[in-house]
Amino acid sequence: MLAPDELALHEERFGEPDVHHPPSGFSDRFALGFTKLLRVTADTFFAKRYGHRAIVLETVAAVPGMVGAMVTHLGCLRRMRDDKGWIRTLMEEAENERMHLMTFIEIAKPTLFERLVILLVQGVFLAGFTLLYLISSRTAHRVVGYFEEEAVVSYTLYLKEIDEGRSANVPAPAIAKHYWKMRDDATLRDVVLLVRADEAHHRDINHGFASQLAGKTVDRSLAAPYPAHATEIRLG
Repeated sequence: MLAPDELALHEERFGEPDVHHPPSGFSDRFALGFTKLLRVTADTFFAKRYGHRAIVLETVAAVPGMVGAMVTHLGCLRRMRDDKGWIRTLMEEAENERMHLMTFIEIAKPTLFERLVILLVQGVFLAGFTLLYLISSRTAHRVVGYFEEEAVVSYTLYLKEIDEGRSANVPAPAIAKHYWKMRDDATLRDVVLLVRADEAHHRDINHGFASQLAGKTVDRSLAAPYPAHATEIRLG
């Protein structure tokens, strides 16, 4: 069960939305530019309908981890080498993003139009991201890192909407309480804090993967710890 002090720790560790990896080289600048383009599109389409935004975007956010895990798995089989923990890390990311989706479906019921958008966007993104990962896994992980930077900002704005009374702080859905082992009286605000912490974790991990693929030394102490619901999965 997550106590108030544990939630406060999450807020302290992941509460700064301005964490940003400065781009270096064409690969990073391409990843950042692509992410900013998608951010403008999301802002135009959803405005401040953060619950509905979360539903559509989480269906996309769950794709990269699965694609990365599949490509890494097949590559390790071909080369007969160890994955250094990447496969389970990426699989946990995909599962975690899917649970975000299942949680927000209970909060903001998607419309028929949004369901159709999800089908289209997920299909296009799956094909495009898979191609990108095959061409440059470094760029693909950097894209995800920048995606997650924007996700942290979006959930910070969602918290502001809740705190200022523009979005109702409804009780947390049962699926969220079970997944994050939350208290019985947990609310939407508690859920958003935990989701934002997850996104910050994915941000740090994917930026770290991209930097490793670029041949840079990564300070492992800066990587976010795995959330309490996934303590059995470690980077090494």
